[in-house]
Amino acid sequence: MRKWVLSGILASEETYLSHLEALLLPMKPLKAAATTSQPVLTSQQIETIFFKVPELYEIHKEFYDGLFPRVQQWSHQQRVGDLFQKLASQLGVYRAFVDNYGVAMETAEKCCQANAQFAEISENLRARSNKDAKDQTTKNSLETLLYKPVDRVTRSTLVLHDLLKHTPSSHPDHPLLQDALRISQNFLSSINEEITPRRQSMTVKKGENRQLLKDSFMVELVEGARKLRHVFLFTDLLLCTKLKKQSGGKTQQYDCKWYIPLTDLSFQMVDESEAAPNIPLVLDEELDAMKIKISQIKNDIQREKRANKGSKAIERLKKKLSEQESLLLLMSPSMAFRVHNRNGKSYTFLISSDYERAEWRENIREQQKKCFKSFSLTSVELQMLTNSCVKLQTVHSIPLTINKEDDESPGLYGFLNVIVHSASGFKQSSNLYCTLEVDSFGYFVNKAKTRVYRDTAEPNWNEEFEIELEGSQTLRILCYEKCYNKTKITKEDGESTDRIMGKGQVQLDPQVLQDRDWQRTVIAMNGIEVKLSVKFTSREFSLKRMPSRKQTGVFGVKIAVVTKRERSKVPYIVRQCVEEIERRGMEEVGIYRVSGVATDIQALKAAFDVNNKDVSVMMSEMDVNAIAGTLKLYFRELPEPLFTDEFYPNFAEGIALSDPVAKESCMLNLLLSLPEANLLTFLFLLDHLKRVAEKETVNKMSLHNLATVFGPTLLRPSEKESKLPANPSQPISMTDSWSLEVMSQVQVLLYFLQLEAIPAPDSKRQSILFSTEV
Repeated sequence: MRKWVLSGILASEETYLSHLEALLLPMKPLKAAATTSQPVLTSQQIETIFFKVPELYEIHKEFYDGLFPRVQQWSHQQRVGDLFQKLASQLGVYRAFVDNYGVAMETAEKCCQANAQFAEISENLRARSNKDAKDQTTKNSLETLLYKPVDRVTRSTLVLHDLLKHTPSSHPDHPLLQDALRISQNFLSSINEEITPRRQSMTVKKGENRQLLKDSFMVELVEGARKLRHVFLFTDLLLCTKLKKQSGGKTQQYDCKWYIPLTDLSFQMVDESEAAPNIPLVLDEELDAMKIKISQIKNDIQREKRANKGSKAIERLKKKLSEQESLLLLMSPSMAFRVHNRNGKSYTFLISSDYERAEWRENIREQQKKCFKSFSLTSVELQMLTNSCVKLQTVHSIPLTINKEDDESPGLYGFLNVIVHSASGFKQSSNLYCTLEVDSFGYFVNKAKTRVYRDTAEPNWNEEFEIELEGSQTLRILCYEKCYNKTKITKEDGESTDRIMGKGQVQLDPQVLQDRDWQRTVIAMNGIEVKLSVKFTSREFSLKRMPSRKQTGVFGVKIAVVTKRERSKVPYIVRQCVEEIERRGMEEVGIYRVSGVATDIQALKAAFDVNNKDVSVMMSEMDVNAIAGTLKLYFRELPEPLFTDEFYPNFAEGIALSDPVAKESCMLNLLLSLPEANLLTFLFLLDHLKRVAEKETVNKMSLHNLATVFGPTLLRPSEKESKLPANPSQPISMTDSWSLEVMSQVQVLLYFLQLEAIPAPDSKRQSILFSTEV
């Protein structure tokens, strides 16, 4: 791990050095021209713009040249601490660079305006792509490159953290790295305070300061169409802009769409009778199809890279990926965030997460306390403000994975088990619940919700959830007060009026979560503390199945053994759970998706395993989500999944057929080839799930939602089948092939759920319809 971390550091140093080289390249000719009769810039201007860049280059070149041979001749005893300690001791050069940064940027801008030749040079600086590709370069602007050292210094401690984590305390490097980290942290805390306001401040007339507080990309609903916007919250106004199309690598430019002074902004409609616009919803199936495309294109890119194909092919694929990701970003949010202007105009944004919506509201309300005067901007002022967004923006690129650096973490793929234990710090008793969100494909998705704990200031949920991660890096938790009496509360946006009491998040660190043990953590959010435990199981490990060693009980025992022992066609546990859910769970919102309490599920599991006659009494008193969770657990713990190891690859191939007639014939033939106990149990479950979906308007569980929950449980590849690429010389990236695999499992179950009629199994053997040739 130490070697891996250091290799990553070397790669990033290489990129950084190429950026510094690109800055130094024009410096020499500019200096030479400064002494001639036709200087492009004066010596003073050159000194200001490129201040300390040569020194930074020397420092990092020396560091790189020292580290490279040590990593090449790696051994456990290898020492590198002295290099990091020396690098930390030279941070003073960064102090000088940062102090000069504002002046350097201003000088560069003035010079660009005054001198077309310099403007041309500063837009077309070329940095080497990597060490091996000497001829491959990428175009950068002077502004982008001058920000690199500022960005570098804010990242320096992260690198040291990673390295220390994997350096045993007995290793001689340990104290040196600790010392380097201490120096870096002290330096960073002193410098951060200065960097932030400097980047965000902008002087307006009469010496008042207008500062940028927050900005992000959002989807605006304009006459029923979704439009991508970059929204900026300043200390006195909210500005909605559109990013102009960029041509020829020029710097970004913004068009103003509208602005509202904060004194005129409210979240409530002036006239409550004004109907909220209808949000055009996109079907889950369509979003899934986009995700499948994205995963496939990512696989293709990886394959091209490994085959060392030309960069043109990769660029073409990246363009396709960018288009698909942009489409997903535009289509996925469906939660309204409305703002109203006192003059009667309303605007609707669509956001994918309540977390962001709450954050924007809080920031705006906080700032409104300090705003007293309304105003309007002249077109010149508005133009100046919109132009300033390019420099002030904190979110530089649309949040797509394509914009990530190659060395950034791809996130976690697998399953995260989260137990929400309890919360404390509430001022008074109320009805409380929590929701959990994780990021997936660049945006956040709500994944779980606890039950409402009534009339308490100290809720003890102790509920466990299993959350599927698709490249996730962050877990968020929101704590709400459930409001049952709708009339008491002023409605906002005509939405549910439950009040957010607190929100917090925790980074999902692969290193910390790797050992598959429960990790306890406390999330603090404005005075409230929520206790959680988390445990991560990677996709590869979750596929490992324990062979059945026991013959008693039902969990983890082959389905044929259970039905034979019970003299039944469908296991008793499946029938009992389905019966109870159909009795009182059909209108439960999120049935099968919302997790039941882990302790209840374990109690039910134990009762079924000892064939306890009291199990039906026990079930009648239990939360219906625990019964749904028990049924899912039964299928997941089968030593072989319901669709069997043998047939799994065939189902995956069958669902990919494009001819509908061939597909139906193939899929039905495969289904009817399953062992009898498997087939009858599946058909029993299928009928039940269709009945659940009939109540979709109440329980919010569509066929697609049910397929998403049950697909990966009923269809899992055996270990030898999982992720074996068709051509071993072109392996597929593990993470993307897994998300493709899961989506294929969902598609198979959805296919059977949507099929009008399935022949009765007793007629299967003599059925002429299905030829075994297909």
